[in-house]
Amino acid sequence: MKSYYKYICAAILAISCASCKKYLDVTPENVGTIDYAFRNRNEAENYLFSCYATLQQFVYLENNVGFTTSAEVVFPNNVTDFRGLDPVGFNLIRGTQNTGNVGLNFWDGTNGGQAMFKALRRCNTMLENIDKPVDLTLDEKKRWIAEVKFLKAYYHYYLFRLYGPIPITDVNLPINSPEEAVKVKRAPVDSVVNYMVRLLDEAAPDLPVAIQNQAKELGRITKPIALSVKAEILATAASPLFNGNPDYISLKNKDGKALFNATYDATKWDKAATAALEAITVCEANGVKLHTFIPPGNIPSLNDSLKLELTLQTAITEKWEINTELIWALNPTFGRQGFCTPRFTALSVVNAFSNPGTFAIPIAEQELFYTNKGVPINEDKTWDYTNRYTIQAGDEANRYYIKQSYETVKAHFNREPRFYADVAFDGGIWFGNGIYNPESPFYVQGRGPSSFAGPHDNVNINITGYWPKKLVNYQSVYDDGFQAVDFHIPLIRLTGLYLLYAEALNEQGKPFAQVIPYIDRVRTRAGIPGVVEAWNNYSRNPNKYTTKDGLRQIIHQERRIELAFEGQAGWDLRRWKETQSVLSQPIQGWTVSEEQSLNYYRPRTVITPVFNVRNYLWPISDDALLHNSNLVQNTGW
Repeated sequence: MKSYYKYICAAILAISCASCKKYLDVTPENVGTIDYAFRNRNEAENYLFSCYATLQQFVYLENNVGFTTSAEVVFPNNVTDFRGLDPVGFNLIRGTQNTGNVGLNFWDGTNGGQAMFKALRRCNTMLENIDKPVDLTLDEKKRWIAEVKFLKAYYHYYLFRLYGPIPITDVNLPINSPEEAVKVKRAPVDSVVNYMVRLLDEAAPDLPVAIQNQAKELGRITKPIALSVKAEILATAASPLFNGNPDYISLKNKDGKALFNATYDATKWDKAATAALEAITVCEANGVKLHTFIPPGNIPSLNDSLKLELTLQTAITEKWEINTELIWALNPTFGRQGFCTPRFTALSVVNAFSNPGTFAIPIAEQELFYTNKGVPINEDKTWDYTNRYTIQAGDEANRYYIKQSYETVKAHFNREPRFYADVAFDGGIWFGNGIYNPESPFYVQGRGPSSFAGPHDNVNINITGYWPKKLVNYQSVYDDGFQAVDFHIPLIRLTGLYLLYAEALNEQGKPFAQVIPYIDRVRTRAGIPGVVEAWNNYSRNPNKYTTKDGLRQIIHQERRIELAFEGQAGWDLRRWKETQSVLSQPIQGWTVSEEQSLNYYRPRTVITPVFNVRNYLWPISDDALLHNSNLVQNTGW
């Protein structure tokens, strides 16, 4: 519809990427008329880049609701704009959200949120004009159409997870449309889901199963990505937040049309299971498999413990081109490694701008990780849960995880490998940062103000005493300045897909013997016993996995551990309606200003969260409601 836009926006937000030669590294600037933008293949390809542009902005985890509202990582509350990072997303769990000033507003594109409806209009413009370039081949045209349909589905999905029922933006309205046509209404949940799935079903056949020219096209959408997102969408639609949720029975459009189904529909899990299995099948058929660390030449020998730890770490930080389990990641590289890194040397304190270390893991999050027997710490009958905060010195048996003779707490001993791979703690070993001798690595010294604050800091930077080690490449060096070895934050990994399928099978009511093998694929790679072995031999509740409810708890905890700090847990907690229980307790850390271990290891409250039922769905801003009288506000706002 040529009349909808006479001119495109003069410049689309630049994307930060690793290499200027890679696909999606740049977006068109100073684009003229639509006819000019689609006059030939090259110009049309530039417009295709602009359809991807909003997607690439999701690389900033501080603007990802799934990351900042999960209580996996918290941020100091006495800073406003910290070294280029706006903490508005982190502050949401403090109850800052309101309809007059919506934090991470993806509806209007303000306060850290991307303008999703503008992104959808760009996609529609692309589809409306795709026939204009005469030098575009048929195969290219089919692929580009499929990519844009995927992007439309994903942008709708992002809005759907936040706001629930949303207006479906299928076509652009002509600029001369009557006022009532522009005042769009929200579509019911099932209509939105069906629309997103239809787009993905249309897109998948025309997408490549893998990127062949990685140097040029890495980051473009593939068939495995589309099928995996379809499985996610259907699992989200089948989950308690959207499937027969009684909290939203009264949410209706102004014409009385109900936006939520009041009745639970078990067949939605059937659809999710089918989609997840299809995604797994296609992924595995095209070379996707669990990652294993292969030591480079500068690390001549590693013990089995460190090999496993590095396998788990590099499942996230390995180069995209050779990471076999990475189904989808964002094209820009992760730029917040310094926020996840402790300060190891005097130079790193003096030059603390490069590694402020501000991303802090609460005590409750680190306690989510299993013991080395593969069961929760409060279930393991061989683990001293009651005395977990008593002081214990590092010993020979744990020297690859905890500094020998260093005083820490018992809670840090005899934990699963993912704990040591993902979490940095006082006394914990840090392999890397330029030191690759396993017998003389760095270790974290997290006590006292000098360990946290540099000469330009007036706050204790890490407010809990734990860092998300998982989000730092072991090859990155933070010292006098910094030399970060970049990586791409995953959006979907094969382990997440396995656990999603296990969840769908369990919700279908399948026997545990059919469900557990997909959980055990993840657990085996993580170096812990399978579910049956672990619960039978070590749990105080050995029959837990034999019931649907018990196995549900196991799957949920497994997903929260395996996908920790990847921007996924917050979305899962929302769709499960478990966020309220997670945020019902004060968020605690250690007394980080103290230097003596007995004083340091005293839990203290760092945040008192504010969350109730209304917070499961984002509010629509007062301004949006004022301009569109057909919109209705989400329940409770």
